Amino acid sequence: MSLRPPQPHLATQLRAEAGARLVLRGVAINALLAAVKFAGGIFGNTYALIADGAESLLDIFSSSLVWAGFQVAARPPDANHPYGHGKAEAVAALAVAGFIFAMAGWVGYHAVHEIITPHRGPAWWTLLVLAGVVVIKIVLSRQMAAASEEAGSTALGVEALHHWSDALTSAAAFVGITIALVGGKGWEAADDWAALFACVVIAFNGGGMVMKAMGDVMDAAVAQTFENEVRSLALTVPGVIALDKMRMRKSGLSYLVDIQIRVNGSLTVRAGHDIAHAVKDALIASARHRISDVTVHVEPAD
Repeated sequence: MSLRPPQPHLATQLRAEAGARLVLRGVAINALLAAVKFAGGIFGNTYALIADGAESLLDIFSSSLVWAGFQVAARPPDANHPYGHGKAEAVAALAVAGFIFAMAGWVGYHAVHEIITPHRGPAWWTLLVLAGVVVIKIVLSRQMAAASEEAGSTALGVEALHHWSDALTSAAAFVGITIALVGGKGWEAADDWAALFACVVIAFNGGGMVMKAMGDVMDAAVAQTFENEVRSLALTVPGVIALDKMRMRKSGLSYLVDIQIRVNGSLTVRAGHDIAHAVKDALIASARHRISDVTVHVEPAD
């Protein structure tokens, strides 16, 4: 028999569902952009746009992984996963980062091939396509970054970086094609060099994404300022004299807290329990901190 998820996990579920909807919108936009880029690359004779189109196809697949991660992360705790399924979100982000590295290698290999293979220069109108792509990708990146900050989502943060790297690669292609058009004969490979430069940018961003996702998977410590805020909140609970140890870890879209409080040593067990419960309720009730579970250990102050 399944139990109704407690309120903090319900809030996590709602954040996961909102993130999944935003990712699906990005998938639809990437599908449209991929078609436009491939058409522009083939008919405009520019490999930079074809490489950009291939990246958009990979974006669709990687975004689908993020969407699947959100679907799993939205599930409430169960007998096999008492802390919930939040880690699925970080695992999905890690998988996407891996695909980004693979994409950088694929694009780089083919860019080198195009550089050493003589070919015609790109068409001028491909610049219009790239300009539109850059604008769309910057808008998507900002929306994803804002949603990531609001939901505390590593996967959405990775998606935001992914869209930003797309904007950078398209901008590099724009510069390369412009150089090829202005330079004329002998500069046909400028857009291919731009695609090669884009690979470096993609790989660099991929490294940042891996570190961020690995931090969640390996239960890295939260920022000290964030921990201090939670400590201050716990100290406002009546009956809490001091705090000893506190550990926090991120689990998907929420945080898990282990905290040790000190209370008056002459209090009864019942009174100490009530204070501990009040601390737990206060931390979970703080929507800003997105805490889904708290374990409180009580120690006498004297």
